[in-house]
Amino acid sequence: MNRLFGRGKPKEPPPNLNDVIQGVDSRADSVDKKIARLDAELKKYKDQMAKMREGPAKNNVKQKALRVLKQKKMYESQVDNLRQQAFNMEQANFATQSLKDTQATVVAMKAGVKTMQKEFKKINIDQIEDLQDEMADMLDMHEEVQEALGRTYGMPEIDDDELQAELDALGDEIALDDDTSYLDEVKAPAAPSKEPGADSVRNK
Repeated sequence: MNRLFGRGKPKEPPPNLNDVIQGVDSRADSVDKKIARLDAELKKYKDQMAKMREGPAKNNVKQKALRVLKQKKMYESQVDNLRQQAFNMEQANFATQSLKDTQATVVAMKAGVKTMQKEFKKINIDQIEDLQDEMADMLDMHEEVQEALGRTYGMPEIDDDELQAELDALGDEIALDDDTSYLDEVKAPAAPSKEPGADSVRNK
């Protein structure tokens, strides 16, 4: 059958948008180079006409300059069209990529929700509440144990008035200990006017 009818040509893959954009940009760059060469040629003709007198020779150069200027305008129009095409394709490419990113985000979110639901099924809310209650009971028991260990035994009951009276008396004793007025009543002996042993030396 293949010999009779031949094989169909394999389908070519659709053009890649990024490759097309690069191709259009490359064409625009090539046209820009042509415009640059025409600018240099126009400058040359302009310099020539500035040095020439009016006449057939100058008109001939002027016609050449007009022809080059016309070509430049045509190339500039082509560049504008190519740049606009590239821009439009870039916008389309950006929108396409944004849609792909959005789709990937939605898929990831769905997978995340399924995982959360699967893991949530493993959690028993009643067990968590029971654990919380048991923990609260254990903490209460711990406080009771600490209070029991901190009790004092055999402490006599003391009246608050007696404690206050003893505290006041203790304050009076401290005040007496700090009183130094008794030192004023003791007079220090006068300093001797002569050196010790001075009289015995004279008698000799």
